[in-house]
Amino acid sequence: MTIIEMRNPVTLSIDAVKALLTWRGRGCDPMPSTLEFVNEGEGSRLVLVMSNKKDSYYVVTPTKCSCPTATYHPGQSCKHQRKHFPQVAMPAAEEESIRPAGKWPGGLNGPVDKIPGEA
Repeated sequence: MTIIEMRNPVTLSIDAVKALLTWRGRGCDPMPSTLEFVNEGEGSRLVLVMSNKKDSYYVVTPTKCSCPTATYHPGQSCKHQRKHFPQVAMPAAEEESIRPAGKWPGGLNGPVDKIPGEA
C-alpha cells in the first residue's frame, strides 16, 4: 500500500500526518518539525517538513518537493531539498557576471584585462 507518493509529492495536511504517526505508533503532541522515512528495500528516502504556517507538511525527495517554491521554479532545487539532500541538490542559479563573455576587439578579455583587486 502506498501511503506517500514519492514521484509526484503532494503537500499533506496536519491531520494526514497525525493519522500517519498514529498508524506508525508514534506520538504527535507536539507535532515534529520534520519526519524522515527510509525505504530500506529501494534505498529511497523522503522527508516531511512542516510549513512555516504550521498548517501542512511538504513532501521532500531528492528530486522533487511539494512546496510552492519548487512549483514556481521547476528544475531548481528548493531550500528543503538543499537542506535535507545536499549531496544531490541542484546548484542554485549562477549569478550573471557583469563582465562580457568572450573576447573583445584587440584581444582583451573585456575593457580591461583585470578588474582592480582581482588576482
